[in-house]
Amino acid sequence: MRHNVKKNRINRPKAARELLLGNLASSLIMHEKIKTTKAKAKALQPLIEKLVNTSKKENKMNAIRSVSKILHTEVSSKKLFDELAKKYQDRPSGYTRISELGFRAGDSAPLVQIELV
Repeated sequence: MRHNVKKNRINRPKAARELLLGNLASSLIMHEKIKTTKAKAKALQPLIEKLVNTSKKENKMNAIRSVSKILHTEVSSKKLFDELAKKYQDRPSGYTRISELGFRAGDSAPLVQIELV
């Protein structure tokens, strides 16, 4: 039984979901603000929290290895460790903000803007 197991699956198989979230995380780190659907943003938010907390750790080599499994671009990893880890050093959590924008014209999917605070 799957008691207390909650995960936003975004209606995709595991491999596709991991790649999608990794690409969204890379885009959010590089641009610091992206526009996406509400379900994808809610699935992305805990991943970003985990990445920023990992980048703030003292043991950099283990942090780099664990972050590189999720982020596929070197530019986003570099920005995460160089800029964002220093920016959020004193902040314990709550690195992202989700703002609702309305609905997409084609399929009426709820659009949101997720940004780094």
